[in-house]
Amino acid sequence: MTTAEKQPLEETPSPADHQSSPPEMMSGAALVMRALADLKVEVIFGYPGGAVLPLYDELFRQSKIKHILVRHEQAAVHAAEGYARASGKPGVVLVTSGPGATNAVTGITDAMLDSIPIVVLTGQVATHLIGNDAFQEADTVGITRHCSKHNYLVKESDQLARVIFEAFHVATSGRPGPVVVDLPKDIQVDLAPYKRPSGVSHRTYRPQVKGDRVLVEKAVAMLAGAKKPIIYSGGGVINAGPQASDTLRRFARTTGFPVTSTLMGLGAMPASDPQFLGMLGMHGTYEANMAMHACDVMLCVGARFDDRVTGRVDAFAPHATKIHIDIDRSSINKNVPVHLGIVGDAGHVLEDILTLWEDRKKTPLEDDHKRWWAEINGWRDRKCLAFEQSGPVILPQHAIARLHSLTKDRTPIISTEVGQHQMWAAQYFGFEKPNHWLTSGGLEPWAMVCPPPSGHNWPFPMPW
Repeated sequence: MTTAEKQPLEETPSPADHQSSPPEMMSGAALVMRALADLKVEVIFGYPGGAVLPLYDELFRQSKIKHILVRHEQAAVHAAEGYARASGKPGVVLVTSGPGATNAVTGITDAMLDSIPIVVLTGQVATHLIGNDAFQEADTVGITRHCSKHNYLVKESDQLARVIFEAFHVATSGRPGPVVVDLPKDIQVDLAPYKRPSGVSHRTYRPQVKGDRVLVEKAVAMLAGAKKPIIYSGGGVINAGPQASDTLRRFARTTGFPVTSTLMGLGAMPASDPQFLGMLGMHGTYEANMAMHACDVMLCVGARFDDRVTGRVDAFAPHATKIHIDIDRSSINKNVPVHLGIVGDAGHVLEDILTLWEDRKKTPLEDDHKRWWAEINGWRDRKCLAFEQSGPVILPQHAIARLHSLTKDRTPIISTEVGQHQMWAAQYFGFEKPNHWLTSGGLEPWAMVCPPPSGHNWPFPMPW
């Protein structure tokens, strides 16, 4: 969290930097729009207000970027989240000062908890009025400090291009997340030269992408000795891009290991794949939870051991050797102590693990794995999600299952609000590909607690 004067970008000089012609002068608002266009932004979700009128004037004058008008700033951020979740590109939001910025906080926090890349442009009162309790003034930087990945207060118009480019870099690299750029009204009006930054990087933000080779080798050795292995995948696999999901599938096929997923990770592994046990946790399948409890080696990729998954931490997978891969160093050992933590991008680390696995000359413990799968299939035979549709009332489960059967060949994108219908969608709509499941995982505004399915006695404590 900083003002725009601090932590400048490292810029690699380009041939254009040495040309004699001076850079084009334009208003700060025009400069912002030019930077967004250069960043290939397709759409902005927003709601106008007095402090961002210069930006809306420039938005009206151009035709490259489309604007989606919402009816509330929170909706603008959620819409940008949906765009980012479905496309893999960062979503962009434009809201005004004061209540415009504060109305966006719920969406920003949701994006923070679900690691969704968005850039939120907020209006602000003129720089000389900041701190004077001016009309519709709010300390946007202070308010969003703890619910954004990074934020800026731009105080000079000639810093706008650099800040916009840096904001996109921070939002999309490492663990994705929301970045807020606060734009005083006079900065939007003042003239400044436009100079497109090149070779964008940040002097202090250096996310680790490749996993430590020694640790990867240790992980492979642990997995090779597993009699009851399981792969526990999360939203980090989705965020790492389609290639990461493909690598997860190839690794699962190569090893023959069972795979389970968090709510946010649905689609990384095809729901129809026989190795997929379904979602785990409080609303997950019986077989996924039983397998997680009984496993001896767990490979957690891009998940954070959320309380919806673990229940009581001291009783979660008590006999398992736990391997945790995450690009966010702070997530490792935060909720559940692990035996081996590897910091890195899910796709890159999985690719390294797969390569080393394929190079191994030892054969897996086939007999042990056959017994493990027989145990899992015994739990599957309980058919924990089975229901009986009878009578004139259509069960929600039947409605969602029917919707899935009629649309599965059209690669639909499913979006939900939060609550019981969200859980039914996760359970009965089979997701075959990543980025087709748009829902909130970390900031669900509900506290409904469901008992376990009738007749199922869980062997471990769950927080119902």
